Amino acid sequence: MLSKALLRLGASAARHPWRVIAAWLVAAALVVLAAVAFGGRTADSMTAPGLDSQRAAELIERAGTGQEGMTAQVVVTPLGDGATFFDDDGARGALTRLEAEVRRLPHVLGASDPAGALDGGRETAVRGGLVSADGRIAVVRVQYPDQSRLSAEDLDALVALGDRLRAELPLRVEMGGNLFYAFSDPDGGVSELIGLLAAAAILFLAFGSLVAAALPIGMAVFGLTVGVATMTVLAGVTDVPAFAPVLGSMVGLGVGIDYALFVLARHREYLARGLDPREAAGRAVATAGRPVVFAGGTVVVSILGLAVANVPFMTVGGLAVSIVVLIMVVASVTLLPAFLGAAGPRLARAGRIGRALRTRKPGRLARRDPAAGGTDADGWRRWIGHVGRHPVPYAVGAAGLLLTATLPVLGLRVGLPDDGSLPHSRTERRAYDLVAEGFGPGTNGPLVIAADPSGDPGVVDRLVATVAADPGIASVAPTRVDRATGIATLVVFPTTSPQDKATADTIVRLRTDVLPTAIGSGPARAHVGGAAASLSDVGRRTSERLPALVAAVLAMSFLLLMLVFRSVLVPLKAVLLNLLSIGAAYGIMVAVFQWGWGGALIGLEATVPIVSFIPMFLFAILFGLSMDYEVFLLSRVREEYLRTGDNRTAIVEGVSRTARIITSAALIMVAVFLSFAVAEDPSTKMFGLGLATAILIDATVVRMVLVPATMTLLGRTNWWLPKWLDRLLPRGPVDTDDTGEADDTDAESTGEAPRPPLVDR
Repeated sequence: MLSKALLRLGASAARHPWRVIAAWLVAAALVVLAAVAFGGRTADSMTAPGLDSQRAAELIERAGTGQEGMTAQVVVTPLGDGATFFDDDGARGALTRLEAEVRRLPHVLGASDPAGALDGGRETAVRGGLVSADGRIAVVRVQYPDQSRLSAEDLDALVALGDRLRAELPLRVEMGGNLFYAFSDPDGGVSELIGLLAAAAILFLAFGSLVAAALPIGMAVFGLTVGVATMTVLAGVTDVPAFAPVLGSMVGLGVGIDYALFVLARHREYLARGLDPREAAGRAVATAGRPVVFAGGTVVVSILGLAVANVPFMTVGGLAVSIVVLIMVVASVTLLPAFLGAAGPRLARAGRIGRALRTRKPGRLARRDPAAGGTDADGWRRWIGHVGRHPVPYAVGAAGLLLTATLPVLGLRVGLPDDGSLPHSRTERRAYDLVAEGFGPGTNGPLVIAADPSGDPGVVDRLVATVAADPGIASVAPTRVDRATGIATLVVFPTTSPQDKATADTIVRLRTDVLPTAIGSGPARAHVGGAAASLSDVGRRTSERLPALVAAVLAMSFLLLMLVFRSVLVPLKAVLLNLLSIGAAYGIMVAVFQWGWGGALIGLEATVPIVSFIPMFLFAILFGLSMDYEVFLLSRVREEYLRTGDNRTAIVEGVSRTARIITSAALIMVAVFLSFAVAEDPSTKMFGLGLATAILIDATVVRMVLVPATMTLLGRTNWWLPKWLDRLLPRGPVDTDDTGEADDTDAESTGEAPRPPLVDR
């Protein structure tokens, strides 16, 4: 049924291309207008229900001390030879003016007063943590209300003020804080353009035609425009994390171009057989469109599985990325066949430049275009045949290579790279360095302890004393107590930086030892919050929930592949091989980001922990994406097996006939993902490098070595399915009866014998 529906859909779009293109243009315009009218800005909210840091935030909000809101810090140091310290009247006057200007910004609730503290002497300012011991660095801590009452305009106003004051005052002015983290524009733009240009070059080399190369790019840009605009509309309803547009662009461009490439390759095969372009488009959507729909659905379901973490920002981020993938699937089976119908027979031949590239050495290199239905697969046939003759050494060697690459995962440490991992070109990094220089690294990641005395008036003093005595705490700021509720808040500064493992250990120690000792058995309660604690908690929760996500995705993938390919061993093998490629990608990420191996090649200036939520996100995305190649390759292998009944022939023909398309598709994805690996933000680098590495491994070592080797070893048992299970399973979307006319074209056009049974009994 699916193939027949896709056949009708693709053929209709190809017969009426301008109607379909116009409908997409109208839809895109409406979504963009809705984004402009009702959309919101991305904003990070690294919290989750039930965490200790969330309970601390709830107590602080009840107290109404203002510490539940967003913060920023303006870090300044005097310029020039004549004003080295803030003891100087001119430097102090400039600092006073800066403080006054900051307090006048919209939505600012208050700001610290280092200039006023200096009136009581440098020692007073130093004890308050406002001026460094040498008198050269001052910090103005700016308090904002809750994030829900703010927008990116507040960050823009603060940054604009800094730019103006740098020109007017004899001060070096740098800025940072979680206001920047929440509302800074994510990396993108240039990375997307680089990825598109690289994809265009690969497509041109694959097809030898500018028209053929332009169609997948055009479809992907169309889909990405609609997808990102839809994400903006979603941001007007709920908090969409800042990484979602970047990740959506990465995944959307990759899968969009890949899906279009699969359909376009089949379309050119049918054109080469002499079919009318409209009929060819319909049949291409019916055959290649089935794996696209299945693979895209797998990606969507896998990403939506992130909801098992029970971390709201991950759930919303996954939903936003899934929307982009879903739009790309719809575009592949509607907009792309419209493009194919409009292009007509021009896609059946390579352009002059393409023909020149393909026939530079007619005696040795001239070959037919596989994308147009030719046999430019002799090299791949020889390779797959070679692997098939030596399956054991290739299977063992490739598996050993991937297992070795996976070993660094044993040292995986999750956390969140702080501003110290940003490039020096960013003001957040320069502010971070100034604060660390003047006040110690822990000042960049203060913890906020919220305590409800509940009738125990001495608990606050005990808390201050025991917390200050902990070896991981450098200092404790003056306690603030809300008179109405009695809730106390303590801002404490660790001795280590926010991303340091020792800071996470300090948070655990405070919760399990220090706070219980201070509170005793009374009714009082205390919780550790703040940005560093929240991120640590989220990391721990995602690590705890990752096995559940892995189990759910593996089970779902196994069942779907069993339904599609009517086999038990094929889906089991696919699941295990996908785990190998993802594990190897994790290991390479640890080696690059934690150990620093080759980090300079992607602009990484310091080693950093793996962002806490990235392993879970990557698993969901990569497992879905790996199914693209799995379904595309195995669909062709199964077609050959159903046609010939010979397992070895099916492997050689199926893999060799898809090898060039899979290689091109993988190169496109790798190019797109690597273009994001050179972004400034470490999180974007991790997403880009992790996705690129896994796709490269999956399309080379796994698909071109492990898959043919293991399928050769398994023989006819690849397609074994118990008779009782065959009766229970519904007919899958790649099964014979459901392929309809599209899959029968091979047999009809060649007059081949009927296909063998689907199930080995």
